[in-house]
Amino acid sequence: MSHPVLNETQVKMKKAVDHTLHEFSNIHTGKANPSMVEGIMVEAYGAMVRIKDCAAISTPDARQILIQPWDKGLTQAISKAIMIANLGFNPAVDGQFVRIPLADMSRERRQEFVKVANRLAEEGRVHVRNVRRDGQDTIKKAKLPEDEVKRVEKELQTLTDKSIEEIAKHLASKEKDLLTV
Repeated sequence: MSHPVLNETQVKMKKAVDHTLHEFSNIHTGKANPSMVEGIMVEAYGAMVRIKDCAAISTPDARQILIQPWDKGLTQAISKAIMIANLGFNPAVDGQFVRIPLADMSRERRQEFVKVANRLAEEGRVHVRNVRRDGQDTIKKAKLPEDEVKRVEKELQTLTDKSIEEIAKHLASKEKDLLTV
């Protein structure tokens, strides 16, 4: 029998892990990835929209991101928004495209990104533990029989361990990507 608190906690832990993985995907590994720029906000038609909502983003090779606006008039606005985002990219307008060449990363820069990844992983683990604590508090307030409380707390710990293990697995993969030249 699954307890409602367990279901709610599992959903919250999944969201915490997914958020951490999304943050990992934003870390620049030296390989071009559309997610590196798709969330940048561009002023278009008097409103702020994400690049992915007003342009096609592709990676023709591992060292370049190519952005093709659906409206050619947005090319300069996209280039300007990328510069303002201050991600270390230097976009070049090429006719109706915006090209973003990615430079090779130095050893020091890779080490900095490993530290960022470790910090993000720790934030994810802390969030998972906070969700576990909230679940434990809810169980204690529910005035359940003692054996039921013990069983649910054990399952909460199992969910926590699985979530933290998943974060650690993805962190190891991200570190490997970052340190591979």
